[in-house]
Amino acid sequence: MAQMTLSFLAILFFSYFASTNHACHQIERSSLMSFFLTLSSPPLNWTSMTNCCYWEGITCNQDGWVTHLHLPSKGLKGGIHPSLGNLTHLTHLNLSHNSLYCPTSNEIEFFLPLNHLEILDLSYNLLSGELPLSLPSNIQIVDLSTNHFHGVVPSSFFQQARNLTSFSVSNNTFAGPIPSFICLHSSPMIKLLDFSYNKFSGNISRGLGECSTLQVFRASYNNLLGLLPEDIYNATTLQEIVLPVNLLHGTISDSIVNLTNLAILNLYYNQLSGVLPFHIGKLSKLKLILLHFNYIEGSLPPTLMNCTNLIELHIGDNNLEGDISALNFSKLSQLSKLDLWSNNFTGTIPMSLYSCKYLKAIRLSLNDLEGQIQPEIISLKSLSFLSLSGNKWTNITGAMKILMRCESLVYITFSYSFIGEEIPADDGLVGFDGFKNLRILSLCGCELTGQIPLWLSKLKKLEILNLDLNRLRGSIPSWLGTLPRLFYINLGSNFISGEFPKQLCRLAMLLSERTAAQVDHNYLELPIFIRLRDNVKALQYNYLFYFPPSIYLYNNSISGNVPTEIGQLRLLHKLDLSFNNFSGSIPDQISNLKDLDTLDLSMNHLTGKIPDSLKSLNFLSYLNVSYNDLEGPIPTSTQLQSFNASAFEGNQKLCGAPLPNECGLVNGSDADNKNSQDNVDDEHQIPWFFISIVSGFIVGFWGVCGSLILKTAWRYRYFQFLDNVQDRLYVMRIMCMTMMRRRLRT
Repeated sequence: MAQMTLSFLAILFFSYFASTNHACHQIERSSLMSFFLTLSSPPLNWTSMTNCCYWEGITCNQDGWVTHLHLPSKGLKGGIHPSLGNLTHLTHLNLSHNSLYCPTSNEIEFFLPLNHLEILDLSYNLLSGELPLSLPSNIQIVDLSTNHFHGVVPSSFFQQARNLTSFSVSNNTFAGPIPSFICLHSSPMIKLLDFSYNKFSGNISRGLGECSTLQVFRASYNNLLGLLPEDIYNATTLQEIVLPVNLLHGTISDSIVNLTNLAILNLYYNQLSGVLPFHIGKLSKLKLILLHFNYIEGSLPPTLMNCTNLIELHIGDNNLEGDISALNFSKLSQLSKLDLWSNNFTGTIPMSLYSCKYLKAIRLSLNDLEGQIQPEIISLKSLSFLSLSGNKWTNITGAMKILMRCESLVYITFSYSFIGEEIPADDGLVGFDGFKNLRILSLCGCELTGQIPLWLSKLKKLEILNLDLNRLRGSIPSWLGTLPRLFYINLGSNFISGEFPKQLCRLAMLLSERTAAQVDHNYLELPIFIRLRDNVKALQYNYLFYFPPSIYLYNNSISGNVPTEIGQLRLLHKLDLSFNNFSGSIPDQISNLKDLDTLDLSMNHLTGKIPDSLKSLNFLSYLNVSYNDLEGPIPTSTQLQSFNASAFEGNQKLCGAPLPNECGLVNGSDADNKNSQDNVDDEHQIPWFFISIVSGFIVGFWGVCGSLILKTAWRYRYFQFLDNVQDRLYVMRIMCMTMMRRRLRT
């Protein structure tokens, strides 16, 4: 028996050897060598043997014809030679993830003679040009994504491709309409269509409803208009509809309930309106709903809670309303992310939400919620992201006592909440031993009183601390400089006094790149959206390292010198000490901050000259030293002279470009006379300076805030903006008023 088995294996071995030992045909070997010779730095070893069937990435059939050319991610650089069109028995061609290009505009047509070709994968290359008029008749999978193709998809392109099941051209620059006719006359077997990240425009015309096997339809980040075609709801095999960041409008049809296999509905950042389909709960297989940044109104349908497979629900920045506490989330046992920010929801956090044991992220910011944080939230053991800003919460000390026991929390923001309360003091958090994984804490705009509490010193993983726009008093605690991961501090617009602590110049994350590189800046469970202007797409940030290393101490009463030790913070990007009482000279050591892009020292009492070394700060894009007592010439450099004169104004003894007064033209008694005249002029100009500020404040306040009072939607957009970026113009207005009050007192 054993001998028979050995004989059988021997026969199989020799049969396999015989079937694969055929030498490749000379014409195909020559064609492959032509392609090989066009590569600028070929890492392939195709010259060591004559039989091309044994070359890397080559597979031949038993007759010696090349059937597979499989060379993904091989570092190939160079042009695709048209000789590959001679491989007429080729069924699989994969040259993806290389750096190949088309030497001429029509080189992409090399695959047209390949009538046996089933799989064509040229994705992630440098190919360009327009698509040919047709595809090979046996083609099943085409992936041309992430190249530089352009033009329109020809109407004849799919006519011969009766077996096509997958077609992806994402991340190119195709234009014109989406070829939704693909299933009408050509490719009825299509399962995947991906047109994302192109320049397709116009309406999505009818035809997709004829795709009886279509499972995935993606066309995100284009310029598509109009309504979703009604016949798309006839494609009952659809599992994914992914069309975010377009210009689609209208309502989501009630017919969507026909798509009983739908798992992903992604239509965020469009112009959709109307109410959600009442029977959306019939889509029991839904896992992801992403409808944020639209104009959807009404309330959340109660049937939504029947989508028991739902994992993520994102409907933020719409016009939804209703009492959220009336919803029963207990059926959504798989829910991990709930994002309902910037709507008009009322009530409080539903108790049923705490039964969703897999919740990792909750964002209910910028609604009309109220009440207190309940201790049941501790049951959410995986909760890492909690954003509840812009609501009417009370009892911040109680909230912190509860949340400190949520061991997985990484991100907490309660900005613009707990208005007027006292920041939790150390005696209010006796035996504090929580927030062991907290990395971001934002309590800005709460008008909190008290002093910066000592319990913050125990947050050893804290990276971002935002306490601006409060009423905190006292000095900056020196222990802030001992927090090993802290790289972003915002204490602006408070009543902080004392001096700039030298210990703050020892922040480990701002001293050395080696230390900073050792910290893993976590992926945020929910992205942070920053919209710089209304009607402009919000920027999306998913990682902590997107935040620039910063120290913001503006609009306080900090005095003393700017410490020379500040030059140790070599990784600092933004330094704002404006609207304080700093005196002395600008330390020359600031020039050590080679990555600095923002420096604001305005509205202080700084004296002396602007250090000549500041001109070496090549990345500086914003500089303001206005309204100090600086003197002498402004250092000459392309960098400093590129700033507006307003960055230097208010320093009577400062001269040189970009200021209009030149240096060295005034001396002796003429200078005395000029200074005397300046003093006289100042006596007349200063009142008008303050009058202009007051009048500007009145006009600005009622022009903006009046609109916010009358227009609810605008109010929420406005606070959404504050919650993310601390609207700099608003802060500057506050600081100007504070400066005016200080000057008037003196």
